Amino acid sequence: MIKMDRAEASEKIKSHCATIAQEMMHVNPAVNALDDEETQTAIYEASYELTKQLEIIKKRVIKLERGSGASADESTEL
Repeated sequence: MIKMDRAEASEKIKSHCATIAQEMMHVNPAVNALDDEETQTAIYEASYELTKQLEIIKKRVIKLERGSGASADESTEL
């Protein structure tokens, strides 16, 4: 296990979330080529949900960085 402090962990999490989100943008053109509306719809919906979850992760990390105490509530609001 890699030992890191909170700031390093926060940056690593935000960076990886951004990388995943960027890679997901490359999925959309490939989905268009599947030529199956039901499959395309399911993939687009799953992709959207994944993107939402990545944003929640990033917001929670930012909230923790700001000292708001991420454990205080389950909100996804900044």
